[in-house]
Amino acid sequence: MKHILVVNPAAGHTNALPRIREEAEKLKGSYDVEIYETKGKGDATAFVKETIAAHPDAPIRFYSCGGDGTLKEVANGAVGAKNASVSCYPCGSGNDFVKYYGGAENFLSLAALFEGEEREIDLITDGTEYSINIANFGFDYAVCETMEKVRRFPLLGGKRAYYAGIVTALFTAMKKRVKVYADGELLTEDDRFLLCTLANGTYIGGSYMCAPRSDNEDGLLELCYVKSISVPRFLKLMGYYKRGEHLDMAALAPYIIYKRVSSIEVSSTDKDFGYTLDGELHPCARFTLTIVPKALRFAIPKTAAAFCAEREKKRHEAFACK
Repeated sequence: MKHILVVNPAAGHTNALPRIREEAEKLKGSYDVEIYETKGKGDATAFVKETIAAHPDAPIRFYSCGGDGTLKEVANGAVGAKNASVSCYPCGSGNDFVKYYGGAENFLSLAALFEGEEREIDLITDGTEYSINIANFGFDYAVCETMEKVRRFPLLGGKRAYYAGIVTALFTAMKKRVKVYADGELLTEDDRFLLCTLANGTYIGGSYMCAPRSDNEDGLLELCYVKSISVPRFLKLMGYYKRGEHLDMAALAPYIIYKRVSSIEVSSTDKDFGYTLDGELHPCARFTLTIVPKALRFAIPKTAAAFCAEREKKRHEAFACK
């Protein structure tokens, strides 16, 4: 198998390329290793597609070396290719997707990644491209919109940009109206709302456990729709949301709609409406989001596989106690 490290030098607070090169050099005697440095937005997707087309029969694994945006691009390049798989060496600022597998520390050994086991995971699509982690609209769209504007400011990079987005979204997001159909059934009609996440992974925003029950191999989206609420109640909700406790709080139940669905159709009368795919903004007042089962082969190291097995064991035990 050919192992190709797709490195985004702009990801994270420091360029991880020197560290990756040093580690890769030690493994070249045992593995067929190549490093590719991305040149800008969209380049990772184009490179992966071109490489697969040039080697249609050779088994190739692409390693996204960057953040969630880089991983999204690499996944979009590899989806549908029978000879290609994807993994992740997380060196971005958020690294949300790998938290589903126990966190970045489980993925920071190239040797462990090269020997990783492949799993067929689901992806989310809007019909034109794919999301590997989270799609959302409402509050989170407003947060990302602000982040794009302020993240390059010296004092507002990284997590500070996310918090600036939260403050701004508090005053704008709940003014929007939306109609949502989930698997053809009317979920909401012309309602004001706070947010809606459609999860394949578990985390968003670096540390918010938005989808504690997610399963990226079950062929379903985790839909969590939060109705319009007061700012004080919102501030109370944030703590539960961050810890992944919001689905189990009786006091919050009247404000949350949670379902597992295969697709949703969304429309809004607001002109500045839109959705995000793994944090990437898509301004649009009418859209459909769908799960694509087993769309990508994703390789995880043994430590991550052990984490997943332990999590499933705890879930089964919790279910048996109910």
